[in-house]
Amino acid sequence: MVLTLRFELEAFGRPFNAARIWYGPDARDSVRHTHQDFYELMGVVAGGGEHMLSRGAVPLEPGDVVLVRPTDEHAMSGRATGGLEFVNVSFPIAAWQTFAALSRLDPTGSWDLAPRPPVFRADGGDLADLVGIFEQAVARSQDEPRDLDLLRFWTDLFLLVSPVGEAMDTGKPAWLRAAQAAMHEEENLRAGLPRMLELANVSAGHLAREMRRHDRITPVRFVTDLRLQQAASLLRTTPYSVAEIAERTGFGSQSYFARCFAANYYMSPREFRTLSRFGVHRESQ
Repeated sequence: MVLTLRFELEAFGRPFNAARIWYGPDARDSVRHTHQDFYELMGVVAGGGEHMLSRGAVPLEPGDVVLVRPTDEHAMSGRATGGLEFVNVSFPIAAWQTFAALSRLDPTGSWDLAPRPPVFRADGGDLADLVGIFEQAVARSQDEPRDLDLLRFWTDLFLLVSPVGEAMDTGKPAWLRAAQAAMHEEENLRAGLPRMLELANVSAGHLAREMRRHDRITPVRFVTDLRLQQAASLLRTTPYSVAEIAERTGFGSQSYFARCFAANYYMSPREFRTLSRFGVHRESQ
């Protein structure tokens, strides 16, 4: 069973809610759930574990910050010695979308369109500062928090962190950065993994190892996620038919595209187009 959580029942009239949570190594996984009307920033402060998503588990370690969106179905699991300790900060959809628009944190809307919750890490790996920001949010949440406290949390956090896989990863090879950037071009995206191997000019095994190291993703998943993200953008912003979008993003057939899209967005491409144009968020089933 999947629970649907509502912000009012989490925050009880406050502008945001923050809580420190711990899952022991032998504890049962948390209840799988989704959010009806709020976003959540989850900061891992100690231990390790897994973020259990509908499409599989993603490892978590100290310093990871995950933006959980209203449509994400997820649960948590402590897998490391000592369990998993993290802080959740939740806030309403309208508040986050206003802040994100004013700050231009994500001008292309890719964070909301991505099939998986975006992950961030502190520039330079400064875990102490990151933990301090989340601990301050918990303290303010317990003492009549104000809207300004939420703005301070967001501002402090996003001055410190960057999305995983982008410029903050100074150790990522130049050839990998270039290949991943080039895959955003429609012609390359349509050609898929073979084209990415051509662009990278390395073996399939080496590409897979480097992407696991720097992005925690396989090349196949990278291409699929990018195709789905581009398809969602085209559905939202263009009049192209579903069949045309399937072809432009390299899915080969409309039926295969529809299956992949529904598996990741919990609705058909046509439903997504309708809801996104009216700004409606639908619960996962």
